Amino acid sequence: MAEAVVELLERAARRELPLEELRALRLAVQAVPPAALRARLSDDHLGALFALLSVNDREQVSACVSILERLLQALDPLYVIQNLRAELQKGLFHPDDSVKILTISQVGRIVENSDAITEILNSPELLRQIINCIGGEKIAVAKEAIKSLARIAQTQDGLEALFVSNLLSDLKNVMATNDVVRYRVYELIVEISSVSPDSLNYCANSGLISELIGELTGDDVLVRATCIEMVTSLAHTPHGRQYLAQQGIIDKISNIIVGAESDPFSGFYLPGFVKFFGNLAVVDSPQQICERYPVFMEKVFEMAESHDPTMIGVAVDTLGILGSNVEGKQVLQKTRSRFQNLLNRIGHQAKNAPTELRLRCLDAISSLLYLPPEQQTEDLLRMTESWFTSLSSQPLELFRSISTQPFPDLHCGALRVFTAIANQPWAQKLMLDTPGFVEYIVDRSVEPDKASKDAKYELVKALANSKTIAEIFGNQYYLRLRAYLREGPYYVKAVSTTAVEGAE
Repeated sequence: MAEAVVELLERAARRELPLEELRALRLAVQAVPPAALRARLSDDHLGALFALLSVNDREQVSACVSILERLLQALDPLYVIQNLRAELQKGLFHPDDSVKILTISQVGRIVENSDAITEILNSPELLRQIINCIGGEKIAVAKEAIKSLARIAQTQDGLEALFVSNLLSDLKNVMATNDVVRYRVYELIVEISSVSPDSLNYCANSGLISELIGELTGDDVLVRATCIEMVTSLAHTPHGRQYLAQQGIIDKISNIIVGAESDPFSGFYLPGFVKFFGNLAVVDSPQQICERYPVFMEKVFEMAESHDPTMIGVAVDTLGILGSNVEGKQVLQKTRSRFQNLLNRIGHQAKNAPTELRLRCLDAISSLLYLPPEQQTEDLLRMTESWFTSLSSQPLELFRSISTQPFPDLHCGALRVFTAIANQPWAQKLMLDTPGFVEYIVDRSVEPDKASKDAKYELVKALANSKTIAEIFGNQYYLRLRAYLREGPYYVKAVSTTAVEGAE
């Protein structure tokens, strides 16, 4: 097979390869191991394939791109940049987006090689054109360019090249293309900033983070909604949060939430601002964030108590995030009856709302009720039990009825609620005392698809691995759970049939 590939490549180098043989070459290179390809390739072969890209024939270009993807992956990145620099450069100007993506992805591969990255950094024209690709019409080309530039910025030399040279002007020039491209550059800046404090300093000194913050706190409500997502990404790292706090950005976001009361257009950006604080609370300290920015908690409750499904969805998501750890649960518990009443509303929505909101409610309930075994103090177990009973007059039946509906997403969502409480003794007693419930758990016939079988298996696993299950469920049910666990999620019991003489 390798011989056939080489023969076809030789013919390509002599410009004697018609389209049908190019198709054959595409199939052949997929079948040859990379090492065998590497040993037989020459500059002429690759140069010929790059030359074949210059025709105005989409099928030929597509075949050449597939072949080159395979061949270039077989080559050392240093070899590619040293011997094919001109071809890569040309590829970035190609009218076909698949050629641009091929070229940019190769640059991304090259910069991950410590020996080859210097060659890229010494090719400002190549980097300039990759920056210009961020402004391309096709999002796939822009995303590949962002990915490669983010990789380049993972080294000190790469940061210097992007932010302490003329390339910074190129970045700023491409931002002026339109709003969409400007946000793509912000996306790149946030991705680079998230890597380390040093990366963040380079981005901050470029002035581009200040521009992003300026748009976040500006008057355009649609721009605010877009920018807050990027600032939220920045807040996922400790150095990012520290920067936002030092610059007073978190206080500004809090003040905008306060001012949203009198803004008729606040619905555009408020969900994003509330999510920002929800994420901040989880990665930082729920108690400190809620105490320092009381407007955040108040706004979450207001949104959850509203009649706007969009606002309810964001509030429910945020409560799920906030209550995903014990400190967050305790913050919610301090609001006493207000949160208990809210749980009743969430239980009602889980049963009656449109499907998407029902799923979000089920996920939030799972997050709020889950307690790791090592954190199951008497107080916290009392709290989760009281939360569960606040959801409905018969909460176990509520989720069981959802789990029997013929919608896999809702079915799995309800099973995840059971799994969240499965390791808590009060829930195990409740399950045992509910007629037919344990039989339902070990009944494999009610799970129609793979996702449902997996979700049921997780529930069985959570019960079987609990330290209190044998004592509460008793030996008979405990052994059935262990058998289910041992047999795996997809076990099917063999049915033996006996042939009877004379039967039809």
